[in-house]
Formats: sequence, C-alpha cells, structure tokens
Amino acid sequence: MKQEVTDWLMQLQDSICMALEELDGVSRFKEDNWIRKEGGGGRSRILEGTAGGFIEKGGVNFSAVHGPTPAFLRKEIRELKPDVSDEGTGEFFAAGVSLVIHPFSPRVPIIHMNVRYFRIHEEIQWFGGGIDLTPIYVVEEDARNFHGQLKQVCDRHHPDYYPRFKKWADDYFYIRHRDETRGVGGIFFDKLEASPQISLDERFAFLKDVGELFVPAYSRIVNKNRALPFTAENKEWQLMRRGRYAEFNLVYDRGTRFGLETGGRTESILMSLPPLAQWTYNYQPPENSEEEKTLQLLKKGLDWA
Repeated sequence: MKQEVTDWLMQLQDSICMALEELDGVSRFKEDNWIRKEGGGGRSRILEGTAGGFIEKGGVNFSAVHGPTPAFLRKEIRELKPDVSDEGTGEFFAAGVSLVIHPFSPRVPIIHMNVRYFRIHEEIQWFGGGIDLTPIYVVEEDARNFHGQLKQVCDRHHPDYYPRFKKWADDYFYIRHRDETRGVGGIFFDKLEASPQISLDERFAFLKDVGELFVPAYSRIVNKNRALPFTAENKEWQLMRRGRYAEFNLVYDRGTRFGLETGGRTESILMSLPPLAQWTYNYQPPENSEEEKTLQLLKKGLDWA
C-alpha cells in the first residue's frame, strides 16, 4: 500500500501540472526538490504567472516524509485508538499532494486540494484530504455544479460520504473570528481507515477519484469565467478576500501546522499564501452590491448540491 500510494501521488502531481500548464497557456511550473533531514523529502512545483495566462501564483506539491511521530500526533492517535502505547506510535510515514491556485482574475475562484496517506504500521494507516472552492465573487451556478460533481464522486463509494464530508468542510473551512466560511466549501475528510465494512483499498479508490476530479471540475470553471471583464474595484475586493484566505491558512489550517511541526520545508508549506493580499480596516460593502451578496453566501450549511 505504501509504495502504491506514493507512486500514484507522484503521477497525480505530474498529470495535474501538465493540465494546468495547458490550461494557463503561457507559464510553466518550476520544480524544487528538497530533502527533510529527519527523513524523506518532496518536490515542490511553483508557477508564478505572467500576462496572458490565468494563474498568478500556483503550487502543486508532493511530499513523502518519515521519522519520529511528534507529540501532538501521538496524542491524536491515542484518542482514536486508546489501547495504543507510545511505543506503538514510534515512526510515522506521511505522503501527499497539496495544491493551491490563485488566479489573476477576480472572476476565477481560488481552489485548494489535498490528498494524503498516513501510516505508522499495519494497524494504523489512513487516508485524508479534500477539495474546496473559494470564489472572490460567488456564482451560484458554479457552486452548484462543483458540489454536484463532488456528490457524484462521493455517491459512487458510499451514500453517507457527501453529506458527511460536505458538513466537515463547512465546519473546517470556517473563519471563526470572522463568522464566515472561507468560500463555498467542498468536501473534507480525515482518518479514513479500514473498517469491517470498508477496506483500505476501497478508501484508496475513493481518494483516487477525488484527486482525479480536480482537472475536469476546475477547468470548466476557469474556461467559463477567465475572459469576463473586471474593474479596479473588483481587484481591490480580490485582495481583501485573499487576506481572509491567508488568515485561515495561518490560524486554522491543520496541514500548515502538521508541516511546520514535523520539520517540513517552510517555503513549500507556505506556498498556499497568495502573492498579494490586503486588509482594509472595517470594510463594509455597498448595499446590494456583488460584494455584499458574496458575503451573504459565505455561510455554513448551504445546500449547493
């Protein structure tokens, strides 16, 4: 399983980068290979776009790291499996692909995806991840279509997956100090291990379907919106919404915390941050504006599907 998952993750990174370069049409990813002194390493691929393409900054990162299990993870594992001793949580292995795309145009949403595998030994191994959409301006048709595709993928594997993982995303991608969601959500899941009803191979099959949904789902949204006109005021709003994105990633994101606390490569971990962002003191959108409508739709529990 460990080698099979690692090989698939590397192939996924390759296929997504090729598709994004074709979709952008101008810029290319630069690869940065790195080694983690405690064990493992990865390859970070960053695209810093130029005029004519749609990506202003994007990253598609692969990592496979191992070493002594940090204290915060040992605590989480013992909460999940109370009979596991410290000796049973010694060496961990974690592999994943994580991506974030920040477009030039405020009419094209930010997107994030993460698919990952964690293992200590045969009895402790699981999958996690998710995919979510962060529009600068919420387009309800796009949100419904995006969630509809996620629901189709989830329903192929288990009828409980979409409602459960959609709620998990709503709760996870929530900026508590702002009382708003980061975007229109998606799905989020963690610690999907084998159970009497669902094998680890079946969990892996679900992870594959989530990872392989990215290209068709995002390409449709990009091609639909990339040529739409926008104003200087729209760009100002984009910078403010990117500020919200940065707040979430630095305050709440578990992947950022995991990477930093396990000695990951800082540049690769923080590639998710936008190239430019803005914080305007006590900004209030004009009444009945696109901006006000977007804020009204950044709520948990909306039934997009």
